[in-house]
Amino acid sequence: MNAMPASPAHIEQIYQDHSRRVLATLIRLLNDFSLAEESLQEAFVAALHQWPQEGIPDNPAAWLISTGQRRGIDQIRRNQTARRHAHLVEHDEPSTEEADETPIDDDLLRLLFTCCHPALAMDVRVALTLREMCGLTTEQIARALLQRPGTVAQRIVRAKRKIRDAGIPYKVPDSHELPQRLPDVLKVIYLVFNEGYSRSDGQHVLDVSLASEAIRLTESLARLLPDGEVFGLTALMYLQHSRRDARQDQCGELVTLEHQDRNLWHQADIRLGLDWLAQALQLTPVAPYTLQASIAAEHATAQHADDTNWKRIVLLYDALHQQHPSAVVALNRAVAVAMRDSPREGLRLLDQLSSTREVLSYHLYHAARADLLRRTGDLESARMAYQRALALTAQEPERRFLTRQLRLLDDHLASRPAP
Repeated sequence: MNAMPASPAHIEQIYQDHSRRVLATLIRLLNDFSLAEESLQEAFVAALHQWPQEGIPDNPAAWLISTGQRRGIDQIRRNQTARRHAHLVEHDEPSTEEADETPIDDDLLRLLFTCCHPALAMDVRVALTLREMCGLTTEQIARALLQRPGTVAQRIVRAKRKIRDAGIPYKVPDSHELPQRLPDVLKVIYLVFNEGYSRSDGQHVLDVSLASEAIRLTESLARLLPDGEVFGLTALMYLQHSRRDARQDQCGELVTLEHQDRNLWHQADIRLGLDWLAQALQLTPVAPYTLQASIAAEHATAQHADDTNWKRIVLLYDALHQQHPSAVVALNRAVAVAMRDSPREGLRLLDQLSSTREVLSYHLYHAARADLLRRTGDLESARMAYQRALALTAQEPERRFLTRQLRLLDDHLASRPAP
């Protein structure tokens, strides 16, 4: 034990630093998500009572694991379910020294891959990851995903029941399975990030805390599982997140990339993103997240919007679309071509996408068309495209931005001399 007693603030910091790792190991030891969560809370309650007088253990995580396991086994006995969980109580309870050997890092990976198992629906994977890996409360998850707390709670309970009843293994996939499983895990993390970086609904463009949790989660994964695309996703998120303070003005209005004050971009995050990208480029045949990070790096390193290397960005989008063809990638490539060549060339490419239902229901497609039409001087067509984009978006700052663009077009049209 350490000689200095622990303050509540110190114990709170230990909770922030170690609780997810302790929980992951307790799930493995107790073989029950809910029981592990209860045991984790009881272990920290015990710490709050004991550590101020006795001092902090040399290995607080091992102490918490040992205490939590004992509390979990006591709960099993109290519920008279020892027969059903006999394998948990056949052996002596572990000492702190035994707990020191617990493969905590492996347990974190087990928990992450379990939360992101393909047997679970994608929205359930996101909610469960936020709950178990990030430690968010049900209310916090509900606010982040713009859902009712009761709905989120039911989904998490059903997910845990499915994991138990379907016998979903609490394990890191074998090496031959990992290439198939890892992309799903990265997709879940990026969905969490995107819900924080660019909200799909509501009054705000971004939720900084949610985006930060996704970055923290990916950094943990990168340390435990070195992989080029894990590094690439970490780089991408850092580079995008660096612009957080410039994406809305002081009145909460949306500011497009072209008009952002680049002095507000977080240079420390940009440097971290570039470092992660350099590692990704060394470790992988360049794959989608690394390509997206490379595109973000071109924006991040341009001193002014006019300095952006659109020629290289188009080449990167070409490579990305070849590996990961999608309407959204094609849309972004068309915008890059418009910036490299001309608005008319970008419009020609956008028109080639107009037969895709996914694109026609995507508000950013119509917003991009409106902007390019405005640049060509076709204000009437631009106005119609802005109206269509406005009808399709639910995010309030984006709605205000589109409304402002429409108002500017109307003012310009009204000021035109009569024919």
